[in-house]
Amino acid sequence: MSWAKVLEDFPEANFLQSPEWRRVNEIIGKKTIVEEFEGRGYALMIVQNAKRGRYLEIPCGPLIDWKNPEILRDVFTKIRKIAVQNHCVFVRLRPQLRRTAENLEILSKLNLKPSPMHLAAEHTVIIDLTKTEEELLANMRRQTRYDVRRGEKLGIVVEKSTAGETFLEFHHVQDETAKRQHFIPPNFPTLLAEHEAFGENATIYIAKHEGKPVAYGLIIINGREADYYEAASTELNRKLPGAHVLLWQAIKDLKSQGLERFNLWGIAPPNQPNHRYAGVTTFKTGFGGEIVEYVPAHDLIINKVKYLPNLIVERARKKKRHL
Repeated sequence: MSWAKVLEDFPEANFLQSPEWRRVNEIIGKKTIVEEFEGRGYALMIVQNAKRGRYLEIPCGPLIDWKNPEILRDVFTKIRKIAVQNHCVFVRLRPQLRRTAENLEILSKLNLKPSPMHLAAEHTVIIDLTKTEEELLANMRRQTRYDVRRGEKLGIVVEKSTAGETFLEFHHVQDETAKRQHFIPPNFPTLLAEHEAFGENATIYIAKHEGKPVAYGLIIINGREADYYEAASTELNRKLPGAHVLLWQAIKDLKSQGLERFNLWGIAPPNQPNHRYAGVTTFKTGFGGEIVEYVPAHDLIINKVKYLPNLIVERARKKKRHL
């Protein structure tokens, strides 16, 4: 099954199930498995060698007909078999399913348990790029629209690059951003792997004021969707709306390229003001897209005895990191 066929059959699919993401993981030394389930679905699976036990990760998948009990039974029998063959303690997945009581019941009937950690932007904002620029501007929060226009009047300009040296520059700035904002950034080998695997479809946008960088954004394109996957900023972003101008320019560019949706990739869950993503949530929701909540990550437990220590540690880590 070609990736083009997968996207045709499963329009909700994003880059985390793509051949390019498989390549990213292979470059950094991880084992990957692609299963087509006899033409009835598709899953990219990644073997993760964690300290507390190996597990099989299926980000934003599997891509199957979740309403068909027969397909579900056959697919998860196969997934369990693959996990056992690869000596995995559990399988962690986060399907592209909206969070509804019905969908949560489907996962429960498959004997899947809610994971202690999130996986792949369970809460996000998705902008409909089929709308006109006037509609997109009108849908923004008033303050966001003001900041976009203020930034343009201040002379903030946006450049973009797919060059390797730009990825290195982005890495250095993101490392400094992570120290200020207390998060763990991706390592440089992973960024380089994304640059190599996605090529022209992994672009770094840079907002500048008087030649000085203010904000950065790594945008990945795959299929019908673009994703605001990583971001970074300098101290100048505290007083200049660089990120606002950057994101608006990206929206216009992606729209002109014919993309249908722009996933801003990760906000805080509802009613969690102390969540690590609370600050960026105000920024992202200001652009007026649809707030989407997917089902949370779930685990298929293969070895209960070895799974328990992982469960205890991850619950503690989630609380410590305000996730």
